Amino acid sequence: MKSVSHAGIGAVIGSLLIIVLACAALLAVVWTPYDPLAIDLNHRLQPPSADHWLGTDEFGRDVASRLLAGAAISAAVAGTTTLLALLAGSLLGLLAGYVRGWPDRLLMMVNDALLAFPGILFALALLVVFGASRLGLILALACAYTPGVIRVARASVLSVREREYVEASRVIGNSELVTALRHVLPNCISPLIVLATSMFGWVLLSESALSFLGLGVPPPAPTWGNMLAASRPFFDSASWLSLAPGLCIVLTLLGGNLLGDALRDRLDPRAVRR
Repeated sequence: MKSVSHAGIGAVIGSLLIIVLACAALLAVVWTPYDPLAIDLNHRLQPPSADHWLGTDEFGRDVASRLLAGAAISAAVAGTTTLLALLAGSLLGLLAGYVRGWPDRLLMMVNDALLAFPGILFALALLVVFGASRLGLILALACAYTPGVIRVARASVLSVREREYVEASRVIGNSELVTALRHVLPNCISPLIVLATSMFGWVLLSESALSFLGLGVPPPAPTWGNMLAASRPFFDSASWLSLAPGLCIVLTLLGGNLLGDALRDRLDPRAVRR
C-alpha cells in the first residue's frame, strides 16, 4: 500500500507541474505583464518588487514576462521535437521489428552506431548543418532522440507480432501493411507513451543546454536556456536572473520524470500484477 500511495503522489505532483507549464505557455500566447522584448535601461537589474514580480534583467526587461514567453517557446520546441521523434522512431521501429531480415539488420546497425554518441553531442553536430535557429534546433534534437524511440518501438513490435490476433489478421486476408498498422502498432503504444512523457523533460533540458551554449533559439526571443546564459555575469549581483529560469527547468524536468514513472507503473502489466 505504501508503494502504491507513493506512486499516486508522484503522479499527482508530476501532473500538476506539467499542467502549470502548459497553463503558463498558453497564458503567454495571449498575455504577459509587460512586453518581454521591451528594453527599459532606466530600470535595469531591479530586484523583485510589486511592479516587477521577478525583477528586471540587464536591459530592463521584465523577467516574469520573459519567463512566461520562454515557457511558450521552450514547451513548443520540446513538444514538437518529442512528436517528431516519436513519429519517425515508431515507424522505423515498426519496419525493423515487423519486416525483420536485412532491413532490420541494416537499420539497427545504423541505429546502434547513432546510439553510441551522446544525444547532446549528436545534436551539436547536426546544428552545424541545420544552423542555430528554432527549426534547426527542433530538427537536430528530433534526430538525436529518434534512435532511442526506434529501439523501444522495435522491442515492442517483436513481442506483439507473434500474438494470435496478428496471425488471425493474416489468415483472414489482411495485407502485411494493414496488419502492421492496425493490429501491431496500436498495441505498442503504451511503452511509447511512457517514453514520450519522460522524453519531453529530457528534450527541454537539452534545449536549455544548447540555448545556454548559444546554439538554441536566437535572442532576443526568450527561452529558459538563453535567459540562464545571459544571467552568468550577474550571478552575484542579481541572483534572481538565474534562479527563476533554473527553477523552472528543474521543476519541469521533475514533473516529466514523475509523470513518466507513474505511467510506467500504471501501464506495465508486471507492475499491475505486483
